[in-house]
This record gives sequence, structure tokens and C-alpha cells, in this order.
Amino acid sequence: MKAYTSNNIRNIAVLGHGGKGKTTLCEAMLYIAGASDRLGRVADGNTVLDFDSEEKRRKSSVSSAMAALEWDNTKLNIIDAPGLFDFEGGAAEAVRAAEAVLIVTSAGSGVDVGTEKAFRAADKKGAAKFFAVTKTDSDHRNFYKTFDALKEVYGNKLCPTIIPYMEGNITKCYVNLMTGMAFSYDENGKATKVPVPEDSVIEEMTSAFMEAVATTDDALMEKFFEGEKFTKEEILKGLCIGIFDGSIYPVYAVSGLTCAGVDQLLYGLAWSAPGAFGYAGEKCTYENGEEGILPCDENGPLAAVCFKTIADPFVGKMSFFKVVSGKLAPDTAAYNFRTGEIEKMGKIVFVKGAKQEDAPAIIAGDIGVVTKMAGVKTGDTLCDPKNILKLAGVDFPKPCLSMAVKVSKKGEEEKVAAGLTRLMEEDPTITFALNKETREQVLSGLGEQHLDVIVSKLKNKFGVDVTLELPKVAYRETIRKPVEAQGKHKKQSGGHGQFGDVWIKFEPCDSDDLVFETAVVGGAVPKNYFPAVEKGLQESVVSGPLAAYPVVGVKAVLYDGSYHPVDSSEMAFKTATKMAFKDGFLAASPVLLEPIVNMQIRVPDKFTGDVMGDLNKRRGRVLGMNPDKQGYTIVEADVPELEIYGYATILRSMTGGAGDFSYTFARYEQAPGDVQEREIEARASKVDKGEE
Repeated sequence: MKAYTSNNIRNIAVLGHGGKGKTTLCEAMLYIAGASDRLGRVADGNTVLDFDSEEKRRKSSVSSAMAALEWDNTKLNIIDAPGLFDFEGGAAEAVRAAEAVLIVTSAGSGVDVGTEKAFRAADKKGAAKFFAVTKTDSDHRNFYKTFDALKEVYGNKLCPTIIPYMEGNITKCYVNLMTGMAFSYDENGKATKVPVPEDSVIEEMTSAFMEAVATTDDALMEKFFEGEKFTKEEILKGLCIGIFDGSIYPVYAVSGLTCAGVDQLLYGLAWSAPGAFGYAGEKCTYENGEEGILPCDENGPLAAVCFKTIADPFVGKMSFFKVVSGKLAPDTAAYNFRTGEIEKMGKIVFVKGAKQEDAPAIIAGDIGVVTKMAGVKTGDTLCDPKNILKLAGVDFPKPCLSMAVKVSKKGEEEKVAAGLTRLMEEDPTITFALNKETREQVLSGLGEQHLDVIVSKLKNKFGVDVTLELPKVAYRETIRKPVEAQGKHKKQSGGHGQFGDVWIKFEPCDSDDLVFETAVVGGAVPKNYFPAVEKGLQESVVSGPLAAYPVVGVKAVLYDGSYHPVDSSEMAFKTATKMAFKDGFLAASPVLLEPIVNMQIRVPDKFTGDVMGDLNKRRGRVLGMNPDKQGYTIVEADVPELEIYGYATILRSMTGGAGDFSYTFARYEQAPGDVQEREIEARASKVDKGEE
């Protein structure tokens, strides 16, 4: 690939609902541009972009993939993002690196949830928006039905650009409203110019296109009202203005399977899609905290953000960079804002799926890969050490589904941890941690399919088998009334005896830790045994007598007891204390406390009632509802942690994938009687053994 300047580079993120043909369209773009010698098909597992073994097995994208192509003296970096909601992290990566988002949907369908999410992601980034309607040459697939559905949602900003001409249910040709030309396509996607058909629909769409162009410039609007025709230069100028300022969303009719209309889409992206060079610049934060705007200047100081990482045990670590200013070259002094270290540069390459092509540098406005940068993580900013600044990282979704990891073979826990650490480098939407209370390794991700892929990668890439189970709930034990209890330990079996005797008052208190006080008078228990009593209590609260859970909210006051001048010892008093604690705790109306989480659930307004009804079934308490933008409501509720396991799947099913949620720990509350009974029964053996 030849070298391109910043003003001839376009970064395009391809987003949309799963199954709408994103990867197929990207493959067609690569094939028509000559970047691939064959038209890859997802069903055949031979695509350039779905190269991972998991993607081939599932026949769907599970991560973002990138490939560069050349068209009309322009370099297009195409970033194909997964459409399945379990892999939204890939979409976040793609949007961070792009200035334009191509939203893919299919002919005959309405506005899918994936379409709405892609639009919101592009809107939040401030990226230009393009729509591609695929499968337009399939029988009984109506482009205009989809166009009307899109227009109902996005209004007159939607601008038809490439439209199909149909006779009955058959697409005869595609009309380019930018150029006023029409093309028919053979089964290999080869275009043949044909006369523009005389058709009322084409006339209507042409008028809508010209009006959209005219609204971007006063001179063009005047010309439009006077009935004068625009020149090609005027059309392109008006279109670009509208795309740049967000007043025009071009719509392209294409077919990924037959490549029909794909060449026209490539021309449209090359001509009108903004690149980093054409935008005003990207926001940054300097070392002193001041904010600024960084222009896309390949001669400026270095500023680059790592938006994706591949941590393959065989290929090695690959860091994907979007360079905003300056250039990344082998001799570049690249300062890592996060670590404060100068990073050692590895080999620089451009990628086309899994294939690599050596590159001398990555210039401003371009995307490329640097290998073997051990100190760099996704989201890191590399900059000039003389001009230290930070760029925005990647806005990843937070994990919402947690499962306990069970290792198939004992002794492989460290291998699992090492493998997951590598996978977390690659996918920041994964978290993995040891729950010290339940003693479980807990893996969190975006959904069931997401976690399934992680398990599969652990086996295939790192050679360890694991299974996933519902995690344990970290209950607590406490008491509800004050009691007094005696603990007396006396043992004589020849030789030195054991004697310890304590009276302790137990009462509820507002504290997560044990509160210990002494009120002994007259030396009934010598002061030198107080530490032993406290130690006995501290060991007792680790595993309560009710269900072997940690004990909270207890105040213990040592007020009386007795001792033997010869047989008493610290061990004897500690043992006596544990006896007193067990008897006193069980007599003080003990209860189990369950963790309560505060949930923020974001759903379309029409699903609010369904969500609230479901929360009531889960013993949740709705605290409030706040309207969000674009017809969404945020429902806030307190819900027992036990009831939210698997909620990610339930919410997606309930809302068609449109809802999402997050939660944080709030507090502990008394668990209902049936929950307590079930848990106490299940934990009886652990209580008998004194286990945690």
C-alpha cells in the first residue's frame, strides 16, 4: 500500500444490529477495492475480518477487526464491529478510532435496537453518520420500507444517496443521486452504466436529495428554489457540509452478497466521509490540567491513543493506535501518560484482518499497530515527552453478568488467573477477581455468550478447562437482642489442667467490626487474659454459628468470670470465650443479612412498566424514575443481590436488547425467613465443621 497524507485517510466504523450483514458488506468492500482476492463469506468461515477461531465456529463477529483498502486515491480504514450486544466492547473500540460511522441495516426491516445503539454511539462521539441498507437485491426485500422506517425515527436529515430501481420485486439497477447516473451489476459485482429509468419514485428521491443538499448553503437553497440544476461540485460541497455538521445522514442501497452498489458506496465514503484532518481537532488534557484542541498535523507533537489490544499467546501483544498528531515511528520517543515511562517501540504494521504489512510509521489521522509494547494498555495515551497530554480513552460498557469459575483440574488456578489476565488486556469489558468472603474466583462480562467465549478461549489458547456456576452470595450474621452468656472451659486429665471462665454480655450495635469492651471488677478475670478473650471473639465472628457466615453488628462486654492461679491460660480463656459466643449468639435472635445493591436500569419508556413489575417479583424497591434522552427512562431500585444473578439475560429478553443496567453495593438487610431457612440448611455441614 502506498503512503497517504492525512487529508486522504478515512476511518470508518461499521456498526449495526447482529445479522444485518456488516461483515459481509465489509468483505464486499475489500473485494471490490482489490484488497482481497476473493469474496469472503461468513457462512464459509473464510472472511478476512472474522478470522478468530471463535468467530469461525459461531459464524458471527465477537471482536472488532480492521482492514485498510484503497479507493479513488483515498485510504479507507474499515473497522468491523460485532453486532451482538454481548460484544459491545468491540463497537466501543471501533467508534473511538473513527470519524465516521456506517450504520448497517437490511432491506425490509425496521429500526432495530442495534441501529439505535449505533446511532447513539456515533452521536455521543460526534462522528458523521452514514446508513447502508443491505440485501436490496433479494426478492421481496423492500429498500423503501426500511428507508421510511428510518425516516420516521431520524427525520428529514436522512438523505437518499444510492437507491435501487425495482420492477416488481426485482432490483434492476442502482441510481447514484450524487452523480445522476445508474448502474446494473452482474453476479460478480461488476458495474455497467445504464440509462436512469424514468420513474416517479426516482424523481421523488432525487428531489429529496437535492433539497437536503440545498439546505446546507444559502446560495444553493436560492438556486434550488429557482429550479436551477446543481453542478457536481456544488452537490459534493453541500453534501460534505451537511455530513460534517450533522444535518445530513446519507443512505446507500447495497448488497454485500453480490457486491451490487458497493463501488458507489466506496466512492461516497472516499468523497464525503470526514477524516481526522478535516475535523476541527480532538480534545485533550495537558499535564497541568488545562484542556485544549489538538489539530490533526503529522508535523505536530506526537499524540496517539491505544484503542484496542490483542494479547495472543502465539502472535504476541499487538497494540492498535489512532494517531491524532505527529507520527509513531520506530525512533519515536513515546511517553506513556498513565505510567510516566518512555515506551520502547516495537515493529509497526498495518493490518488486514489477521494479515500484517510492515509500515515505516503511523501518521496523524491514520490507524496502525505496534507490536510487543508490554507497558501499554487499551486506553493509554502516548505523547511527546516535551508536550505531555492525555486523550480520551475508550468508553467501554461495564460488566453486568458475574459467574464463579470452577477449575476442572486442581492446581490449575494460577494458569486460569494468568490466562484471564491476558484476556483482560485484550478485552477490558472482562473483570476477574477473588471474592475473599466466598473464596470464589468470579468472572464478570457482558452476557452469557461473552462469558462462553472467554471460557472457550481459556481452553483453546491457554489449555485450561473451567466451568461457570452461579456465584455464592456473601451473607452476614447478626443478633437482634441483648443476652448474657457464660463460657466455662475446665479440663483435667493429669498434669497441668485447663481452666477459663467468662461472662459476656452481647448486644446489637451499628458496626461492621466486632466491638469489644471490658467491665470486670475485682479482678475476677485478670487483665492479662483480656487479649485472649478478644482474640477468641475475633476468631468467632469470622464464621458465625448460624450458617458459618461472618458476624457483624455485635458488641461484646466482658463483665465477669473466674480463673485458677495454676490451670488458667490464654488458650483456656480463648476456648471459654468461643463457647460463650456460640451460646450467646444463638440465644440472641440471630438472623442472616443479605447484600442489597442499588441498580440503575436504563430502558425505553414503553418497557418501564414491565421492568418495574419484574423488579417487584425480585423483591426490589423502586426508588425513582428519571427520564433520559431519546425516549428512555432510568429506573433506580434497591434489589437483593441474590435476585440479580442472570438479570442481564432477562433484561435483554424483556426489552429486545434495548435495556442496560449497572449496580453498586448499597447495604445489608435482614433476609426473608424462607431465604434464611434455605441457606441455614444448605450450610449446616459447614457450621458443624466450623468452616467459613
